[in-house]
Amino acid sequence: MTVQPPYPPPQASPPTCYRHPDRATYVRCTRCNRFICPECMRDAPVGHQCAECVGAAAAAARAPQAQFGGIQRARPAITFALIAANVVMFVLQTASSPTERALEMYAPAVADGELYRLLTAAFLHYGPAHILFNMWALYVVGPPLEAALGRLRFSVLYVMSALGGSVLVYLLSPLGAHTAGASGAVFGLFGATFVIGKRLNLDVRWVVLLIAINLVITFALPGISWQGHIGGLLTGAAVAAAFAYAPLRSRNAVAVGATAALVVLFAVLIWMRTVALLSTYGA
Repeated sequence: MTVQPPYPPPQASPPTCYRHPDRATYVRCTRCNRFICPECMRDAPVGHQCAECVGAAAAAARAPQAQFGGIQRARPAITFALIAANVVMFVLQTASSPTERALEMYAPAVADGELYRLLTAAFLHYGPAHILFNMWALYVVGPPLEAALGRLRFSVLYVMSALGGSVLVYLLSPLGAHTAGASGAVFGLFGATFVIGKRLNLDVRWVVLLIAINLVITFALPGISWQGHIGGLLTGAAVAAAFAYAPLRSRNAVAVGATAALVVLFAVLIWMRTVALLSTYGA
């Protein structure tokens, strides 16, 4: 009788990567404990993680908040977009004089129903020096404001400042005046920079000096719309105050309420001026 030697126990096959079954590996993801090959490994504070766990963690991570609400972004995209829009409109305006006449601020046209001029005029400029100064100012003060306020609030600030300047032009400028420029919006950013700087206990003397110099230029040189500058400055400061000084728990509600209140105020002022013009000069 012959005794056969025992067969060796079958060897277990090595584990494989959950994404690449043809690749053997003994490394596990420290989050989900699945096996991962070198291609699927992502460095982690402890060990390695798989691509899916890294992506899930990034998606769940809370985006950094701006100081006064909204999400803080690394790049001032709205500032750059506004500069680009102004440059494009300046090119179109230079190439086509009818475009300028159709979009600039002109009180009789606004009274006749062309309310869009109150905003479109803020994207037109009379000459290279005009747009260069405004875009340089926007480039300087826009990014820090956008970082502090977030993109949405910064956009609201810019638009409301532009409208505030146009509304005061509509109310107080000579009837036949033609005005255009982003100066009202830029002055609004100046006012907002002062308000937010004070709120953060920063040195705002440079902003005060900047505003003072520009106001002197506004009133000293002919052909500059002081109404647009003052209107934008006051509006920007008011909007920024609502954004910066609102209680934390009701920050969004205060921002929406203040913006809506300003829109209503502008609408009432525009309506009153339109009624006055139509009653005086006819439809």
